[in-house]
Amino acid sequence: MSIEVEAVSKYYGEQKALNNVSFKVNKPEVVGFLGPNGAGKSTMMKILTTYINPSEGTAKVNGHDINDHTQLVQQSVGYLPEHNPLYLDMFVKEYLKFNANIYKVPKHRIHDVIELTGLTPEAHKKIGQLSKGYRQRIGLANALLHDPDVLILDEPTTGLDPNQLVDIRNLIKHIGKTKTIFLSTHIMQEVEAMCDRVIIINKGEIVADKKLSDLRDEKEQIVIVEFDYRVEDAFLLKLPKVKSVHNTHDFVYEITFKTSEDMRSHVFDFAHDNQLKILQLNQKNASLESLFRDLTSN
Repeated sequence: MSIEVEAVSKYYGEQKALNNVSFKVNKPEVVGFLGPNGAGKSTMMKILTTYINPSEGTAKVNGHDINDHTQLVQQSVGYLPEHNPLYLDMFVKEYLKFNANIYKVPKHRIHDVIELTGLTPEAHKKIGQLSKGYRQRIGLANALLHDPDVLILDEPTTGLDPNQLVDIRNLIKHIGKTKTIFLSTHIMQEVEAMCDRVIIINKGEIVADKKLSDLRDEKEQIVIVEFDYRVEDAFLLKLPKVKSVHNTHDFVYEITFKTSEDMRSHVFDFAHDNQLKILQLNQKNASLESLFRDLTSN
């Protein structure tokens, strides 16, 4: 078992950030820790990385107790915090070499993680010159330097543009084939794109723990489409098997269909027939959306 959390609670004064939280994560597994802002996600991750101590309960990482074997836990965990701390005036290789010396790892690991995270074209640049997407790659490279068995990633895709999102998602999925990855997010699409399992937390308590495969509703689906022009809902409601249409923002629409058939081809044909360009076309797990809304709306 890579991560074992047992009856963990955390108080900040009179505020209870975590309330009797328990769960387990296997290896290799990519688990999304999902919840609204302020639900307790970052607090749980700080406890697992030994940055803070729980008020009650305990946890183990790779069999090491976070209270009794702090250093062993730190050695087996790679951590990317929400606000990725970097020395912007350092070069990429220089920064990784600095951390490699701290970890006391062989120098070849610097080359290995640069190659793994796709940093080779930017390796000779100063960190301050790079985009947020590449800075996230540096954070991941640093977390991987000591070849940990467990990666804990706090909001790893926040603030990335669509191209950077795809790159980081693919990288996390690739790493997750051999390591345990526990990542927090409040964006359900990120869980669907990267994870095998979802744990939902709300107001400091675990309210769901399910495999993504068990959440797929074959009778309903949500298609997310972005056109190059605004479309009246009434026209989209004429598509076959439509349940509802929601214009989320700008020219982006979420169309819910009551069918197991993949309806993206119908949306594509609609765009073609009406001389519209499609800028994005994706599916979203209707069951995960409904579950999250039901469990976190109060």
